[in-house]
Amino acid sequence: MKPLQILRDVKIVAFTQFLLGPASVQYLSDLGADVIKVEQPGRGAYERSWSGGNTYVEGVSAFFLLSHRNVRSVTIDLKSPEGQRAALRLASSADVVVDNFRPGVLDRLGVGYAKLSELRPDLIYACGSGYGSDSPHRDLPGQDLLLQAMTGLAAATGRAGDPPTPAGAAVVDQHAAALLAMGILAALHHRQRTGEGQRVEATMVQAALDLQLEPVVYHLNGGLVERPAEPLGSSFHEAPYGVYETADEFIALSLSPVAKVSAALGDPAELREFLDPAVKFSRREQIRSALGPLLRNRSAKELLALFREHGIWCAPVNDYDAVFADPVVTHLDPVLEFEHPRAGKVKMLKHPVRFSSGEPELRTPPPELGEHTDAVLSELGYSAEEITELREAGVV
Repeated sequence: MKPLQILRDVKIVAFTQFLLGPASVQYLSDLGADVIKVEQPGRGAYERSWSGGNTYVEGVSAFFLLSHRNVRSVTIDLKSPEGQRAALRLASSADVVVDNFRPGVLDRLGVGYAKLSELRPDLIYACGSGYGSDSPHRDLPGQDLLLQAMTGLAAATGRAGDPPTPAGAAVVDQHAAALLAMGILAALHHRQRTGEGQRVEATMVQAALDLQLEPVVYHLNGGLVERPAEPLGSSFHEAPYGVYETADEFIALSLSPVAKVSAALGDPAELREFLDPAVKFSRREQIRSALGPLLRNRSAKELLALFREHGIWCAPVNDYDAVFADPVVTHLDPVLEFEHPRAGKVKMLKHPVRFSSGEPELRTPPPELGEHTDAVLSELGYSAEEITELREAGVV
């Protein structure tokens, strides 16, 4: 399939850090956008020097690698007057500027929305933040766990009586990144029709609430949304929805009538009082307690085959090793393997959306710090002598 370059005529300047901003612009760089990341000379962005699970590949942060492919890096000292002028020149040459520093930081450095929109009325300025630029919490750190905690996500997950249970991934960051990318694409379409630029903002608070769309709407409209005492899969689904232990592993059962599950198991006496569909929510914890022991003496493989034969919605509970051995996942081929100049062979996840017009490709690996500074400054009209002077002065 031919390389996908849907956004090849879009230039994005990224003042981004951590995960929200970098992941957002990587969605767009995968689609062909020219993304230029501005970093501090010397140390670069935070994500170059930190990685989850202490995962470094030949000394290169996996956290940086996972969200910076197809991106160019320039180093500019935003605290120096000459650096601010260079950054302003760069940002005003872009179609989109993306900022996920704390609100107000880039304004103080002279490259915020107010200044740039004067120079480029058609500019799209996209902000990602924890709480919003005009929020009373605007100066607090917007970090995934903190947002899971404050928006009810952690408290809604797990069993009654247990401590709140955060998700096992940075789900708020990643969803906010996707929403910000979607907002940028919508703003680009709007500009194409009207010629107007605008400011786009995605907050982690709203991303976290959006992830909880279903239970939050039930709660707002008077629904009963409480963590169950039994290990059911959610606070709002009827039984048998949840994860069950088998003789060797765990399986998940989704929305299926209790009568159907009972028939597959040979109509055991333990389930007979729960066959009426009217009790599938009101007595869901009792149903869970009755069904659990019936599955513990059979293997996961046996039960999955049995339930699928009877049209019952079910799945294995996979760890990551099992995930990437699963034929469904291997069919989708979601892993991108490439050669990095320092890290060597690394594996990342591919762009998650498929297009009939082409496939997002790896044009450039995640960049070395400032790798593209000279090229980008040259594109802005700086001469070789001027670039040398900036470099000698420590501006870039």
